[in-house]
Amino acid sequence: MNQASAPLPAVQLPRVPRLQSLRNSLAGNRDLLPVLDSVLDQGGDTVEMYIGGVRRTILTRDPGLVQHIIQKNHRNYAKSAFTQGFARYVGHGLLTNEGADWLRQRRLIQPGFHRQRVAGLTGLMQEIIEHTFEPLTEQARRSGGTVEVETHELMTRLTFRVIARSVFSTAFSDAELDRASELLTRIQGFYVRTIRQPYLLWWFKLSGQYKEHDQLTAELRGLLARYIGQRQASTTTPPDDLLQMLLDARYEDSGEGMTPTQLLDEALILVVAGHETSANALTWLLRLLAQHPDEVARIRAEAEAVLGGRTPTFADLPQLGRALWAVQEAMRLFPPAWMLDRVALADDEYNGLRIAKGTLFSVYLHGLHHDAKHWPEPLAFRPERFAPEAQRQQSPYTYAPFGGGPRLCIGMQFALTEMQLVVLELLRRFDVEWVDGQPPVLREPLITLRPKQDFKVRMRVR
Repeated sequence: MNQASAPLPAVQLPRVPRLQSLRNSLAGNRDLLPVLDSVLDQGGDTVEMYIGGVRRTILTRDPGLVQHIIQKNHRNYAKSAFTQGFARYVGHGLLTNEGADWLRQRRLIQPGFHRQRVAGLTGLMQEIIEHTFEPLTEQARRSGGTVEVETHELMTRLTFRVIARSVFSTAFSDAELDRASELLTRIQGFYVRTIRQPYLLWWFKLSGQYKEHDQLTAELRGLLARYIGQRQASTTTPPDDLLQMLLDARYEDSGEGMTPTQLLDEALILVVAGHETSANALTWLLRLLAQHPDEVARIRAEAEAVLGGRTPTFADLPQLGRALWAVQEAMRLFPPAWMLDRVALADDEYNGLRIAKGTLFSVYLHGLHHDAKHWPEPLAFRPERFAPEAQRQQSPYTYAPFGGGPRLCIGMQFALTEMQLVVLELLRRFDVEWVDGQPPVLREPLITLRPKQDFKVRMRVR
């Protein structure tokens, strides 16, 4: 065998022992991210550790290994029992499904998120955005020109309205919006605890917490099922929305539609994933814009030059890059999907690292996005990192807020369009200011990365 084809020596990963992993898990109850950052800063970009001191995993922020797992050799890596376990609460939709069933569903639903379809939803998005901001504008005018808002609450309500109307052509009541948001928060929080604290599983069962959260899930599914049932019972011409797309879709191989359970599962995934990512990203972005008025001025100047005061169309958005760059930079600093999990289906190898069948990987996207090797001054808010020329110089898989490979988020174009429109309308109406005297804003890495407690920004009418 010649030197060029000789096998690489086996790589031995740095290892965090079980006891230290358990200590890290306890320390991470306040904020897990600094703990994981410290593990990788000390051990390197890929480290073996134990989740909760129990389950062995390989934690990585190596972009080459990440690309290998979720793109180049993706067929060998499935979502692990951690994500599949979330199906207990959100069903077996695109987010949690695997294998041939996932591919079949993906092909069925993909047309609903094509660029042309998203373009057709732009007017609906703008209508809801304006409807959400108009009362705040009036309230501010009655109060000396400013209004203070709870940021995450506002962005959650706005994005939930957008996805609810896009899926159901129906505006959920404020009470339903608030209850659905509460249910999702409680379910997420509990499920993440079962992953991070496996040593407490016996207590969760004994104390009835599994049963309690199953009941919360049934309530959430029942809320959506009522809207689906109303549509199926209606005799009027149905609207052209995502729910109708799901109802009308037919599998190529059988000509049949989805079962009632599949339909509810996919509708629930669309609602959960379709607002959660955008709500969290916009929440963090408002905090950043409130602290960087120079960037607000740049976004606003570009918008005024391109639009001259008129409402943007979908065709205008490529010319309004600064708003999009700000969204992308916020998702670098605070990636809503901060961690991915994969498990090896067969033995594999990557650059001398021997990967046994069954190996669990924790793909640490937050770590990728904050690695100073790829992002100079990684904690700084610099939207120009996403200018076209700068993006062309980015190494692959150093930025992956929507995942990558075949499982790239189906709603990426929808979410980016929605968030760009929100930024443009918000800054057209308001200056955004930070409210002094608030406690430090802590992060809460559940299924998505959200603030542990809400915070306020001051919106000043222009």
